[in-house]
Amino acid sequence: MKTNRINHLCVALTCFALSFNTTIAQKSADTYKNIEFKMSEVQEPIIPQNSVNIKDFGAINGGYVLNTKAFADAIDALSKKGGGKLIIPPGIWLTGPIILKSNIELYAETGALIKFSTDKSLYPIIETSFEGLNTWRCISPIYGKNLENVAFTGNGVWDGSGEAWRQVKKSKLTDEQWKKFVASGGVLNEKKDSWYPSEQYLKGAKGADQNVRPDLKTKEDFEAIHDFLRPVLVSIQNSKRVMFDGPVFQNSPAWNIHPLLIEDLIVRNVTVRNPWFSQNGDGLDVESCKNVVIENSSFDVGDDAICIKSGKDKDGRDRGVPCENIIVKNNIVYHGHGGVTVGSEMSGGVKNLHVSNCTFMGTDVGLRFKSTRGRGGVVENIFISDVFMTDIPSQAISFDLYYGGKSIAETLAEGGNTVTTKLVPVNEETPQFKNISIKNITIRGAQQAVFLQGLPEMNLENIEISNLIAKSQKGFSIIDANGIKINNAKLDIEAKNAFEMYNVQNLSLKSVEFNPGSANTITIDGGVTKNIDLSGLSKTTTVGKDVPKKAVKF
Repeated sequence: MKTNRINHLCVALTCFALSFNTTIAQKSADTYKNIEFKMSEVQEPIIPQNSVNIKDFGAINGGYVLNTKAFADAIDALSKKGGGKLIIPPGIWLTGPIILKSNIELYAETGALIKFSTDKSLYPIIETSFEGLNTWRCISPIYGKNLENVAFTGNGVWDGSGEAWRQVKKSKLTDEQWKKFVASGGVLNEKKDSWYPSEQYLKGAKGADQNVRPDLKTKEDFEAIHDFLRPVLVSIQNSKRVMFDGPVFQNSPAWNIHPLLIEDLIVRNVTVRNPWFSQNGDGLDVESCKNVVIENSSFDVGDDAICIKSGKDKDGRDRGVPCENIIVKNNIVYHGHGGVTVGSEMSGGVKNLHVSNCTFMGTDVGLRFKSTRGRGGVVENIFISDVFMTDIPSQAISFDLYYGGKSIAETLAEGGNTVTTKLVPVNEETPQFKNISIKNITIRGAQQAVFLQGLPEMNLENIEISNLIAKSQKGFSIIDANGIKINNAKLDIEAKNAFEMYNVQNLSLKSVEFNPGSANTITIDGGVTKNIDLSGLSKTTTVGKDVPKKAVKF
């Protein structure tokens, strides 16, 4: 009888274990379901069972006492035990930079606010990477390098006090907000249309290239513009098994979260936010990382929201590490310059990116791909599906390989002659975007549905857009592209021309429907135009005089 009871207990425990394992497997199956490429399952950090409370190390709640030493002592104590969980209870915890160590979990409980000091002298400058370039910047409020097993958990708030660091443009503020900034100190530029935190910041901004001063060489040179070298809120570099699960990250001096050279990265259930007027207030910049999951999170920021990068120009090519094997699922983006963005720093390449079931509401651009001559790098094997966009003030889907430069379209608009435009030789500095699938896209309100623009010397190649429903002012612009396929699209377009094409080869439109009663046309104008298949379309097609007669099939 006793033996039977033991057997029943063993069976019950076995069933419980199997049930638990099934739950975990199902969770993994949802994350990795319908991924178009092979990738290893992303490994979570392994954190020892030790734990300490920040109050045990003399931390004082209230936001008036600097708790930098308490954080350092607590992390050091855990590290000496092999790692563990640092508990941050409800309260306002003022601190300077927090330097991470391996095998540490920072658990911010609900009600905990970790507020970083506005005293810039607490943030020494270090050699690092920003905007894809090797440079000097102030150390980040949260910083770690060469680590393993790092986690941010709980539902607390990490606040970077970015208002003390950032330039602010008058045009982005209400009158009351502008008066508040001016009254707080700082300086105005000559035009009095931008506010700067200090004279040192204004000095540093002069001559900057995307917030980096490439003309400066020594540490002493950079020290002279210390205030200008605003850091990202979270910088974790060259590490393995890093996870963000639960907290709020907000109000960053520059970018919010910047994982660089991370293998096995998880970002889930987080809220990332910045004021919409925050300069370079990106949400999440994943750079040269491998095996990444970004899911079930929300972003409301001042620049691009979810950004995929791999270094800029020669610095990025010399590093030579692509961003690869990335899953972006079930995220919401409110304000931002782009919902999901690839580039413009992509000189190391981007490959194997899956984006699905994401919603963008009011982002300046929805799906944003950008680069320019000089970058180099290849972006390929991109799979995007089930994305829903509303109230996009610019392009819902945008590929722009003239980011920061002047395109053929702009040259034409200014009265220039594209015949005299010189082709640039293809070399290691030529960016390339190819093999991209975008399907099941709903656009409810945009200035333009789709903008595809490659380079004359390196066209966009093999891009397929299918199952598209779009209501927008303008339809498609397709320039310098080869192998574009548009299948099963329903377009409600206000502009006369639903499609405008220049220098397009091997394009096909199939099952494309226009709004009833419209006068939409398809305009094809010049360039190296051939193999355009418009068979089956009932709308008017206007073909420019420079287009060969046999180039278009009606």
